[in-house]
Amino acid sequence: MAPQVQNKPAPGEIELRTPDIEDLEALVGLENKSFTTDKLSRRSFRHWLTNAKCNFLVAERDGQLLGYGLVLLQQGTRLARLYSLAVDPAARGLGLGERMLLQLEELAVESKRLFMRLEVEEGNRRAIDLYEKLGYKQFGEIPDYYENHSRALRMQKCIRRINAAQISHPCLWYQQTTDFTCGPAALLMSIASQSPGFKPSQEQELDIWRQATTIFMTTGHGGCHPIGLALAAQDMGFEAEVVVNNEAPLFLDGVRSQDKKKIVSLVDRQFRDKAQSRQIPVKIEQLELQHIRSWLAGGYTVMVLISTYRFEGRKAPHWVMVTGMDELCMYVHDSDIGEHMQDALDCQHVPIALADFSKMASYGANKMRTAVAIRRR
Repeated sequence: MAPQVQNKPAPGEIELRTPDIEDLEALVGLENKSFTTDKLSRRSFRHWLTNAKCNFLVAERDGQLLGYGLVLLQQGTRLARLYSLAVDPAARGLGLGERMLLQLEELAVESKRLFMRLEVEEGNRRAIDLYEKLGYKQFGEIPDYYENHSRALRMQKCIRRINAAQISHPCLWYQQTTDFTCGPAALLMSIASQSPGFKPSQEQELDIWRQATTIFMTTGHGGCHPIGLALAAQDMGFEAEVVVNNEAPLFLDGVRSQDKKKIVSLVDRQFRDKAQSRQIPVKIEQLELQHIRSWLAGGYTVMVLISTYRFEGRKAPHWVMVTGMDELCMYVHDSDIGEHMQDALDCQHVPIALADFSKMASYGANKMRTAVAIRRR
């Protein structure tokens, strides 16, 4: 089983601890007192008491179980799932649900999970109020989920946050004002992080887009070329470096028209020629985590092109700004409040597991990997 929680309580003190098989009967009794439907069976409790793929807590006072919380650690993902949380009706009002859930979140972080998810009956106002108080937000619903045919609300919370010591620059968050200006927004955030008092504006955002756009993309307006962003950054008084793993014109695989391909190729060549004439380093090599670590250590801010597939299930190129790194995660500011995000706070210091970076920072059939780093001259 995941990390153990054991403390020696004083008489009358409520202890949170990891249960064992001797707690089976008490858990079944608590379940029967807490729920009228959708109860965990004795067999289920026995299974989870001996299973390593979960975090299991009980709250006990003077030998009596007052509550339990069970979190499943989904394999192959960075998700933890609150499977069940129960408090003895006689012990409600003591803050036990909140205390257990916060402890379960800490254990999930220790188990290298980034997000906690749960389902809650839409009419269970007490539970919903608790989850909302602790920062959980609804992202979906499931009809006819419970035995009484009621609907389940799906909720989620980012449980891993960046340590302030890992942030090399103050990181202003800026929301892009169109659906095609993630690149300019990322650059404006990067500039603001190194320029006290700088306030990004839509005028600047659109100016950068006009300067850095590839003209065409898969659909709609063109996106931003990494070298185009570097050129824009240089114009605004910054050193810039680019790493890209391909000498061929970028973004061609998403453009179907041959005429449009020719234009995108021409723009790509113009960007590369301008970078060479302005002595902007463009390294043709695979983008690795070490590039980003070295840039951050050197006082640069970094923008990385990712695929949005792992955020929202839609394959599109998207620029984000790196705000920091630790031993497990890279953290990014995402300028787009889309369907996968709820509000501005959800878009700030978003954790991406380092183990997942290679897949996320790869776009298109040619597996393009690119980043831009800037630093004030």
